Amino acid sequence: MNFSLSRYMSATLLLTLSVTSCKSVSGTMATPAADRDSIYLRADLRDSRIIWGDEFNADSLDRSVWNIEINGSGCGNNELEYYLDTPDNVCLKDGNLLLTACRRQYKDKPFTSGRVNTCGKKAFTYGVVVAHIRLPRTANGLWPAFWMMGDDIRTNPWPRCGEIDILEMGHSDGISAGTQDRLFNGAIHYGTDSHIQKAGVLTSPYSLQDGKYHTFYCYRSPHRIAMYVDDIPTPYIDIDISNTGDLEHPGYYFHKPHFILFNLAVGGDFTGIHDADRITADLEKDATMAIDFIRVYSLPEDFDKR
Repeated sequence: MNFSLSRYMSATLLLTLSVTSCKSVSGTMATPAADRDSIYLRADLRDSRIIWGDEFNADSLDRSVWNIEINGSGCGNNELEYYLDTPDNVCLKDGNLLLTACRRQYKDKPFTSGRVNTCGKKAFTYGVVVAHIRLPRTANGLWPAFWMMGDDIRTNPWPRCGEIDILEMGHSDGISAGTQDRLFNGAIHYGTDSHIQKAGVLTSPYSLQDGKYHTFYCYRSPHRIAMYVDDIPTPYIDIDISNTGDLEHPGYYFHKPHFILFNLAVGGDFTGIHDADRITADLEKDATMAIDFIRVYSLPEDFDKR
């Protein structure tokens, strides 16, 4: 699969707002508390220590941890949204971080949406990063993502900083095959003089856009990066990073702290859609990415022996 994902981090403008409400979200969102109590946690993590996490149970997003981006650059992918710091696009509600795409003109963009990151505030090297996410129905054009970027990006620009994509959905291949609700990928991006990419693509045996929460895992050791979804036993991407001395090898780029990002893009190169009229997602009823929690666990001792 040929992905066009030059998602470098453009300058982030932060704006502090008083957020006291959130756009009403309709559709089939599961009850977060019930889902949290019954969540399947991979067996090898049940004895692992939680290093850090955010359960999103506060009244507003913790600005000491999270940056909310204001960004209409297209993020290197010709995206059609303008990311804003407004309650309609980013808020906490019912124990979830909600990122919502809206069909409304803002400056030169026909859509607005939400993108948050922990750059300069929380970053991690080895361990297991886990997020429990309810995905919207992407149809043709929505592009939800859960990913990480090297925390040295300000002095070590993309792709040299290294990018880890744990979840991306909405690719043009899924659109053309009619598997938008099941096809997704993980990937890494790196390189010094040119962009190198390694991607793992999975068509899930069940819908990941069924109104329920699904759990995405990124295991990272000094030797490997591997990603899993729910209780599917096989990783959808498993990459050797043990070679740290070769600029052409991923191991040169992924032994340093990476910060966390969540965003909900609209259109762009990944989706193959650059015309607002071709977006078929229901932006009135089901255009919200709901993150129940983000956690970082200690790495299981036997991970590199598998």
